[in-house]
Amino acid sequence: MCKIVYNEAGNFHEGALLLVDKPLKWTSFDVVNKIRWCLRASCGKIKVGHAGTLDPLATGLVIVCIGKWTKRIEEFMAQEKEYIATLRFGAVTPSYDLETLPEGNFPYQHIDRPLLEKVLENFTGTIRQIPPAYSAIRVDGDRAYKKARKGNDIEMPSREVVVNALEILEYGLPDLKLRIECGKGTYIRSLANDIGMACGSGAYLSALRRTKIGKFQLADANKLEDLVVFLQTKS
Repeated sequence: MCKIVYNEAGNFHEGALLLVDKPLKWTSFDVVNKIRWCLRASCGKIKVGHAGTLDPLATGLVIVCIGKWTKRIEEFMAQEKEYIATLRFGAVTPSYDLETLPEGNFPYQHIDRPLLEKVLENFTGTIRQIPPAYSAIRVDGDRAYKKARKGNDIEMPSREVVVNALEILEYGLPDLKLRIECGKGTYIRSLANDIGMACGSGAYLSALRRTKIGKFQLADANKLEDLVVFLQTKS
């Protein structure tokens, strides 16, 4: 049974919230468009939006707001997020993840747990980070990733973000799995790249799963394929 929150009358125009487990290689906009398409027959033109972008190579929790609940998107976007991230040491990529090919051959044998714990302390709290050039941030009126994919050099401004927790879950180099709690606007890809440099090596984000947004948890999210079937039966 799909889990869905909407008014007692079941009128999606009055507002609904869906928790979706975004599949790999789908964009957050793909998820929104799929849900909008499923509702078209029963609801006609209806507002649908997501509360926080998740990269195509990431999976996990996406909040989708429908109807009048789209007015609450900013509220949900501002809430703390939790991620499970896997970093791969020994190389870097231009996108800081696997959208682009790994390059370089950086040493990592010197990295031990005490070094990691010391480095992670420096990335906890209020920090400054530079977002990836391969991101949706607008630079001179256009998305940065469009410029980056054309091979253009882009100077990304640094920004202040908040990282509330960095916990080592698995440590077996060249891979490191972390649980991350952070605030709005934090780029986990940039965090992976910066941690690699701070350890005297190189690193990129090899896997990412969002597990929590505020009080909403991935365990309560719907698989997209199940949600599609459910919404189509409502049409």
